[in-house]
Amino acid sequence: MTAATPETGGNADGHPWEYLLRSWCDLDVPKGWRAEIDGGRITLDPPPHRHHHAVAATVQRALYGVLLPEWGVYQWLGIHVAALGNLCVPDLVVAPAALVDDVGPEVSDPVDAAEALLVVEITSRSSAEDDRKKKLWAYAHAPVPVYLLIDRFDEHGPTATLFTEPQNGAYKHAVRVAFGDELRLPEPFPLTLDTGGFPH
Repeated sequence: MTAATPETGGNADGHPWEYLLRSWCDLDVPKGWRAEIDGGRITLDPPPHRHHHAVAATVQRALYGVLLPEWGVYQWLGIHVAALGNLCVPDLVVAPAALVDDVGPEVSDPVDAAEALLVVEITSRSSAEDDRKKKLWAYAHAPVPVYLLIDRFDEHGPTATLFTEPQNGAYKHAVRVAFGDELRLPEPFPLTLDTGGFPH
């Protein structure tokens, strides 16, 4: 991961978030890289391993089998955690389709993270600690109702953890399974996710 803090001289209007957001929107990010805003800095993550994409595709297919027609599953959709001034780009976001479909081509601003129904992060070696801690903290503060962390690099072996019921900046419940076990998602997602086919 690389990080850069935009020049303070560009923040003449005195609104750091607006300046950071403009800088983020104007970035020419290399193909496959991901740019986020964390703690007043813009960070860049390199493209993940093919196995990362395989896990994302498996989860996305499973979700599409149970979602209502007015919802969508989006890869790398920018979401703004207003409470922390962060901009995250999760691997998958389930959100109302109107938030994506009903905007003009000139709109590049992120979606309010509080609008997300479910966020999925799949760890890479470079991002695992952030996904386990910073992203967990951010999504609980949004609040995002359901956070699914698929941790291919857990020190005890690959795991999937479902965090639910955010309250006061923390998730009240967490269910963790090892790869190979099933993980039942809460309503409104009538889905039991089989982690046995996840590559790691």
